[in-house]
Amino acid sequence: MTTALRAACGQCAGPMPLLARADARYCSAACRQSSYRIRRAETQARLEAERSSRIPAELTSRARWVRYSGRKVPLRVDGRFAAVNDPSTWSDFKTVEAAQTGEGVGFVLTASDRILAVDLDHAVLHGRVLPWAQRILDALPPTYMERGRSGSGLHLWFRGEVPAARRIRSGEVAVEVYSDRRFIIIGDRVSGTPLELAELPDAAGVIASLA
Repeated sequence: MTTALRAACGQCAGPMPLLARADARYCSAACRQSSYRIRRAETQARLEAERSSRIPAELTSRARWVRYSGRKVPLRVDGRFAAVNDPSTWSDFKTVEAAQTGEGVGFVLTASDRILAVDLDHAVLHGRVLPWAQRILDALPPTYMERGRSGSGLHLWFRGEVPAARRIRSGEVAVEVYSDRRFIIIGDRVSGTPLELAELPDAAGVIASLA
């Protein structure tokens, strides 16, 4: 008479109990919980690796994050309205990314951080950067850049500041510059752009001269 081989535990590789169900994968509750913790840690490591490949740590390391509604209104993770001048309504990146409220995530600019966002509106057409926008890109230092939510805009992120928000409209040129009390919806990183923020001294003067 032959004896059937007993299956091994999927966690410790030891023998399964004699009375274990045929579809059981673990020899004990402890092994099942240990396997779950390992899978959760692996998933978290994968998600963190994905984040590090698309959003600079200079942004994700700061608790300046909000969700946003379909009307582009900033939201707390619990769905209530957030305010760009009230840090108690912001959260850390992991908390905001894991939340299900609203349409996506946004970053709140504050003067103390010296983080600057340059928005080139309607800068992309049929997947190609328009000449006026390309001229600006060529004149600025390489930095982290995203496609906006609409797909036609570009966000450039720098270390720098402006005394007040700037909006420049001249023909097809449409540039907005912010560094305080404004939240920027995070889009998709433009492939090949740095995962760091370049320094942009005299940002207001530089942008005005380019536009």
